[in-house]
Amino acid sequence: MGALAWVMMGLAIWHFSIWLPDRYVGGIVGALIGALIGAFLCGFFIAGVHVPGRHETHLITAVEAIPGALIGMAIVWLVGARRERQQLAGSVS
Repeated sequence: MGALAWVMMGLAIWHFSIWLPDRYVGGIVGALIGALIGAFLCGFFIAGVHVPGRHETHLITAVEAIPGALIGMAIVWLVGARRERQQLAGSVS
């Protein structure tokens, strides 16, 4: 149940990616994958490398995934922006 809470929080955070320029690797789908993977991994490590069961899942379980979703989307965005800069630099010369 904890994994579901983490992934759903990642999905919720991903919806805010429309406010940034689309420089994600893989576009908006890349941002989704980055948010979901980041949210799951962050929640998993904060929970002590185990997935909380049905009776161990609380509101704070979902909140644990927020930093991971943001970090995952940031990584995908930074890699995409770097690739875009390299392509622009290569086409100018």
